[in-house]
Amino acid sequence: MSFKLSNTKLTAQQIIDKTIVASGSYKVGNAQIKFKFRNTEYIAIRRTSGEFVLIRNQRKENFGTISDIVSNNGFKREINANELVVLDSMANKYSNSVNSVHYFSVLPYGLNDKAVIKKRLPSSIIKGEEYYKIEVTFSENGGGEDFEDVFIYWVGKKDFLIDYLAYSYHTNGGGKRFRVLKEQCKKGGIRFVDYHNYKTTNPSIFLVDLDKAFENNQLKKISEIVLEDIEVTILD
Repeated sequence: MSFKLSNTKLTAQQIIDKTIVASGSYKVGNAQIKFKFRNTEYIAIRRTSGEFVLIRNQRKENFGTISDIVSNNGFKREINANELVVLDSMANKYSNSVNSVHYFSVLPYGLNDKAVIKKRLPSSIIKGEEYYKIEVTFSENGGGEDFEDVFIYWVGKKDFLIDYLAYSYHTNGGGKRFRVLKEQCKKGGIRFVDYHNYKTTNPSIFLVDLDKAFENNQLKKISEIVLEDIEVTILD
């Protein structure tokens, strides 16, 4: 069976704008969101003024709760609500870890940040469905410590929802990942997605070709990304 990709003239910016609306993620910027990921509690509070607080609460048996908190004021760590002095190098590590989970949890929210550079790639077909393909990179100014990371999003042409994403990263030796929609739900009008998480078995496969590699069974599943006990409160 052959497919012909429709040649719609939307720009990368227009496609991302549409997926932000379709997913309800425009509501994220004025909400409190709680969820659990791998038995750890995460809380995000974002306001339209630009203020934000991102929290990770790790409960340790016979020890208490370690809270890592990222906000407009920087990073701090608390143990049982008492602030702990943390070396800058470790603070950056903890902060990046907290940011990463919160970032992925509410995608495509954040894809219109000033540091984001969007580029439309040729469309593709996965499992018989047509997708816009958008590459996202980051400017060094405002792009954070991981500004060299590259993301690709596959946005459904019918519903403007992201069903697949891929990224390359440089921390911890670097690598590439490809995520595939597992489950989805809506809370407070915001779409949340669980993923099957794959890696490349052949490091020479380019990031842009991971959709083809997935179709050809050239990727290895390594984990599942599942958000549990999601609670959303839209703020006044």
